[in-house]
Amino acid sequence: MRVVVTRPQPEADQWVRALRASGYDAQALPLIVVEPPPDPLAVRAAWDRLSDYDALMFVSGNAVQHFFALQPAPEPVFAPHSRFRARAFVTGPGSTAALLRCGAQPDYIDVPDNTAGQFDSEALWAVVQHWVSPGYRVLIVRGTTRVGPAAVSEGVGRDWFARQVATAGGQVDFVVAYQRGGPLLGAEQLSLIGTSATDDSVWLFSSSEAVGNLSALLPQQDWSQARAVASHARIAQAAKDAGFAVVCESRPTLAAMVASIESLQ
Repeated sequence: MRVVVTRPQPEADQWVRALRASGYDAQALPLIVVEPPPDPLAVRAAWDRLSDYDALMFVSGNAVQHFFALQPAPEPVFAPHSRFRARAFVTGPGSTAALLRCGAQPDYIDVPDNTAGQFDSEALWAVVQHWVSPGYRVLIVRGTTRVGPAAVSEGVGRDWFARQVATAGGQVDFVVAYQRGGPLLGAEQLSLIGTSATDDSVWLFSSSEAVGNLSALLPQQDWSQARAVASHARIAQAAKDAGFAVVCESRPTLAAMVASIESLQ
């Protein structure tokens, strides 16, 4: 069975290797291209103000990677003996792994438990809401969507979490650490899409934006025979809206994804 992995790089290749080790014919088809932020100076300014914040909420592993790529000088963050008091808030294991690669220590990271039903803002808020009180300051590190040569400057994502912080009396700032855009696909990739829309392939979606980019690339494609596994209810709904015949919702871990793929055999 072919499994089409639509995550951005380098995550797509990582998942392909893991799925091939599990016996699947996994193919990478990144439907989102991740690039550096449109305004690097804004990220550097956020680093300069890091002492002002009680917590940083990273929306993804890409947010972690690109934020730390612009760190002015190597020094401990989210670790003992750091001059910054801030904790790190993340929604899942991918972002946690990215923080650990940047030197963060587990005791300074707040993340939903591995047994959580979902890894999302709602699950994270249940974990961290006890921290937030009037005056508590949170910096949300997120991405933006590039539209043509430009980007949506204010960034997008995790507004629900920001509203919960504000309701609890906290203060929220945002910084855009990366930008996303649609891919430019070659003939081989377009052929893979056409074949995988009608055979027994399973598409893996970890972003509603990836589903949207796919629909925009091939607006006339018939998905009535296609099957997908989505890592969140909202993503699953996007795939259904795009016309996928069978969509299975899964937790975004390798074991859970493999179990969902197997359920479709």
